[in-house]
Amino acid sequence: MVRRIFDRADERNLRTVDVLGSTLTLPIERKFASIDSVQSYVDSVLTLNWVRETWPHASTTVRVRERSGAGASHYETDTATIAVPLHRRNEAWALRELVVLHELAHHFEPEESDTPSHGGQFVDRFVTLVSEIVGYEAGFLLRTTMLETGVKIG
Repeated sequence: MVRRIFDRADERNLRTVDVLGSTLTLPIERKFASIDSVQSYVDSVLTLNWVRETWPHASTTVRVRERSGAGASHYETDTATIAVPLHRRNEAWALRELVVLHELAHHFEPEESDTPSHGGQFVDRFVTLVSEIVGYEAGFLLRTTMLETGVKIG
């Protein structure tokens, strides 16, 4: 749902949206042209001081590779790899910042964790990444959308 809001903002060249009575100006979500550009972005995020201080796994290198098939991206814990499909129906839907940050939130899962892969702790990591990297407005949109749909955060 949040990706669609960003897509519509891009399509219509309208950066303002109303969310629960607040008018937000959406930041620009980065889009990527290749696996190499995603890799460069991931490397940059992993070197941010606050990211390294918040999540110990930030010091582990993450590899980005093309995923066969077009249905979903995923994170491979055993190899610290983000796999993203390049194209689906002539669109590179996964080569975007929100998808990459989602996968990085999986990378930051504490070792030996028995929490659900998309549980409240994961959602909190994802919202934090979006807020701090994409922008607070994007984080607010993501958080309120999740809360409105009953997603547990934290």
